[in-house]
Amino acid sequence: MNQNLPKLSYIAESPHVPMIPSETLLQTVTAVPWIKISDERKQLEGLCFDKNGDLYFLEVFGGHIMKLEVETMIVKDIYIADNLKPAAIKIHKNGRLYVAFLGNFVDNGGIFSINPDGTDFRYEIAPDKGYVIDDLVFTKDGGYYFTQFTGYTFNPTGGVYYVSPDNEIIQIAGNMAGANGIALSKDEGVLWVTETNNNKRNRIKLRNKVDIPPYGAHVPYRFTGCNGPDSCCIDEDDNLYVAIAESGRCMVFNFLGYPIGQILMPGRSDGHMLISTHPYLRPNSDEVVICANDGDTGGQGSWLYRAKGFAENFKGAYQYL
Repeated sequence: MNQNLPKLSYIAESPHVPMIPSETLLQTVTAVPWIKISDERKQLEGLCFDKNGDLYFLEVFGGHIMKLEVETMIVKDIYIADNLKPAAIKIHKNGRLYVAFLGNFVDNGGIFSINPDGTDFRYEIAPDKGYVIDDLVFTKDGGYYFTQFTGYTFNPTGGVYYVSPDNEIIQIAGNMAGANGIALSKDEGVLWVTETNNNKRNRIKLRNKVDIPPYGAHVPYRFTGCNGPDSCCIDEDDNLYVAIAESGRCMVFNFLGYPIGQILMPGRSDGHMLISTHPYLRPNSDEVVICANDGDTGGQGSWLYRAKGFAENFKGAYQYL
């Protein structure tokens, strides 16, 4: 009865968040700590550099809109959005901060705008419109796209919308399960949308800003694990950087959506700093900043990390014009 039976052995880099074998072969670097934001878990999101190189970001559940003055490395609150649950910050070409918020996660999110010092609060899309907005990206003419962060695999109610410069709202795509991160290609002809609750990334070709041509929508990549892709951004080479929630890393894809590299959070292999939510490139630099937190039990708090990407930030982005 003492047969020499074949046995399975753990060989993955991490028992907590193992990668599929093909992903382990990607060019891989590990980010380094930049600044600790809190000893506790804070759901950091919404990284957005201004043209001076200072960084705006937020904490979702406490509603804190913050600014990191990079020269002094001082973080300060500029606004507290009580009960709104902000999720993303983008800078309009008029200089105002547009903040997407989730509200009750059912039907009273929207977008508000403030001055960079936190004054002059205005609703751009009010809660009574019924949206749950997670992220947005501007076009050069001042219009923008946003994601509706609702739905599950068995009830895909989320989608993507376009808001024209004169504030007309047009649906681009629907039947999505938790449409989350959004980015626009350099020529504004391709819209990238992560779909968190379906663990996939969509590549949507655009015609006249709002029309999808025949065979113009694809899913170039599907992710594995619990909780899926989160926020994303592009670089000057049109590569796409996608943070993966609860995976402790940011994957990088080329302009067609093929994976070409990844940035890991330090401590990932031991199950730390897994809640990585947003990458963003610093102005005039190939430096990628990524926010992450260690969850409720990890004990290492909430941080911003840095690594170098494939190319510099996209210099044609609205806030650098």
